[in-house]
Amino acid sequence: MPILSLDGVSKQYSNDGESVHALDGVSLEVERGQFVALVGRSGCGKSTLLNLAGAMDFPTSGQVLLDGVDTSLLKDAALTQLRRAKVGFIFQSFQLLHTLTVFENVELPLLLAGRSDARTAAKERLGWVEMDGLGERYPHQLSGGQMQRAAIARALVHSPSVLLADEPTGNLDTTTGNVILEVLQRLTREQATATIMATHSVEAAAVADVVVKLRDGRIEEIVRR
Repeated sequence: MPILSLDGVSKQYSNDGESVHALDGVSLEVERGQFVALVGRSGCGKSTLLNLAGAMDFPTSGQVLLDGVDTSLLKDAALTQLRRAKVGFIFQSFQLLHTLTVFENVELPLLLAGRSDARTAAKERLGWVEMDGLGERYPHQLSGGQMQRAAIARALVHSPSVLLADEPTGNLDTTTGNVILEVLQRLTREQATATIMATHSVEAAAVADVVVKLRDGRIEEIVRR
């Protein structure tokens, strides 16, 4: 069974009394250990699809199954538990808390979940993204690439089944961005994580196993490598 399945998913918003179709009849399946890139112009539906995949939003029609669970049927507490257990998020702007050290940023999701092994898991994940020795630093003491590595470690600290990355290389130079893409490729392969990345970059999309081209809220083409 796919770890993520969208079946005939549409999403509409109201904008000044007018209905806007952010997604229109999208169907997509993502397997464990698969790297999927969402590409298309701004407004094509990439971010909306990520939000639906991560149970941060719900479709107007159609069905989103996350590890077999229909996200629209869950109440708030169950949704929070599902996201904490199954989903990791990486953002273009890193979203690190600048008053916390790297260790504290990475272990925070586990602390919120009441886990007693938060610091041990944070050290392990920071080592996995080659950030050993930087745990006591604050975000402002890191380079852009190091901040994104810390953000990846935080996203992975609870061993999610699905990793959602929204323009993860958008604020990085080409060389640093390529390093981050290599990290994402490696974790997808070695951790059997399903990685779904929204990107404007043709170069970034080229590392994915599957490229989903979106246009005006619809899937225009799916390219499998």
